Amino acid sequence: MKIEEVKSTTKTQRIASHSHVKGLGLDEAGNAKQNASGLVGQETAREACGIIVELIRSKKMSGRAVLLAGPPGTGKTALALAMAQELGNKVPFCPMVGSEVYSSEIKKTEVLMENFRRAIGLRIKETKEVYEGEVTELTPCETENPMGGYGKTISHVIIGLKTGKGTKQLKLDPSIYESLQKERVEVGDVIYIEANSGAVKRQGRCDTFATEFDLEAEEYVPLPKGDVHKKKEIIQDVTLHDLDIANARPQGGQDILSMMGQLMKPKKTEITDKLRAEINKVVNRYIDQGVAELVPGVLFVDEVHMLDIECFTYLHRALESTIAPIVVFASNRGNCLISCTIESILTGCITAWYGNCLASDRKALQRVVRTAQYITGAKLPAIQDLYTRRCQRKALKIVKDSSHPSHRLFSLLPHGKRYRSAKSRGTEDISSPHGIPLDLLDRVMIIRTMLYTPQEMKQIIKIRAQTEGINISEEALSHLGEIGTKTTLRYAAQLLTPASLLGRVQGKEGVEREQVEEINELFYDAKSSAKILQDQQHKFMK
Repeated sequence: MKIEEVKSTTKTQRIASHSHVKGLGLDEAGNAKQNASGLVGQETAREACGIIVELIRSKKMSGRAVLLAGPPGTGKTALALAMAQELGNKVPFCPMVGSEVYSSEIKKTEVLMENFRRAIGLRIKETKEVYEGEVTELTPCETENPMGGYGKTISHVIIGLKTGKGTKQLKLDPSIYESLQKERVEVGDVIYIEANSGAVKRQGRCDTFATEFDLEAEEYVPLPKGDVHKKKEIIQDVTLHDLDIANARPQGGQDILSMMGQLMKPKKTEITDKLRAEINKVVNRYIDQGVAELVPGVLFVDEVHMLDIECFTYLHRALESTIAPIVVFASNRGNCLISCTIESILTGCITAWYGNCLASDRKALQRVVRTAQYITGAKLPAIQDLYTRRCQRKALKIVKDSSHPSHRLFSLLPHGKRYRSAKSRGTEDISSPHGIPLDLLDRVMIIRTMLYTPQEMKQIIKIRAQTEGINISEEALSHLGEIGTKTTLRYAAQLLTPASLLGRVQGKEGVEREQVEEINELFYDAKSSAKILQDQQHKFMK
């Protein structure tokens, strides 16, 4: 099982809409400041998020869920990102949108489990025997190619390492030279080489070279203390998904067939539950031995109402597992429908196979429907009723289609009428608050966000202007606040950059009220556009 030398696949994502958010803006007592860390207002919601952050830090929140509920444009995503800023880089934070689960390559539940595993970190602490120091010499020694020909091969590498206590010269294997090249090691870099595996890690440039250039994008580290050959505690942060990927796709050989096999593999592959169970066993053993520490992170699911009942059922089970992150949902919906797929899964091609089922099979299928009914809290039709309706609907289609091979099998009844069925949907959707099933909603802590006041909108637009480097007058700022009150905060914030560009074209140094008014006349907000569509719907195609 590969746990050593697993490179993290976690990506740092920058969201321009919330780049001004630096934290929750709480004081030492946990009370929210009115305007701090890029957040304005929502004091109650921010204080509640601060308590959630403290629970996560104390590792008492694992396997629980939080719902940020409120109207659109009230800062739900900003609060989730502020929580991530407060937790720091060491705690995994995995953002996703509800629509991401719908993929043609892998199952919905597999996408959810991947993100669950991305949000669970593992901090591995190991004491390794290493050679550490500043590189003073790096000389590859060449020899004649034993296979013949004109080329030469590297027989060994001479490397010199220096610390605060002394220097040491090492003779390394040629395979380690390849690792040195991959890490782009040069003279003056601080590195360490593991004695057992020969793995090379470049830590940075030695700080004695800090004044070598006026401008450089290097990370400088101090000269290591102690001996060159030492025992060092190495801490590596990975996620469980990194371990899944490392073990699901083992590296092949260097021959042409192995390389072609790697190229022909699909980009997305499902990781089996058996492999994950094996990885969990190894992780639990490492935790029991004190070698590793589990770091439950945060999985943020925005637009959670986009999920269907199958995903919610899977989330319900995943939250109860022993290794689970903290899940933060966000939804801007009130009472809305949850898309159901249980019926369509059970009744695929039901007209072909249900008539041949034994009575015991039909009872077993009906038990599944009753279980789904218990989970969703909604009344579902019986399998027998569905079969009858589907058969009637199928027969109706055949009767209407004179080219169908079975059309001749249908004839008029003595009274000259045919049996027709009412139109029925393939799935019966469920109405629920926030688009979440009641049984899952019962186990989440709900944080409510309120609409912003005109003064708060004005402060937020001012922060956005400072973030984007736009000079805006007080009069223009007040006018944008009024526009945000009549329309939405998002629309008002989006007018900033066009107004700045218009002012630049007109030779202005900043944004004045005139530029804001002109830009507002050029563009429509969602409410105005919807009103035009309603008034002039006869002019548009349906």
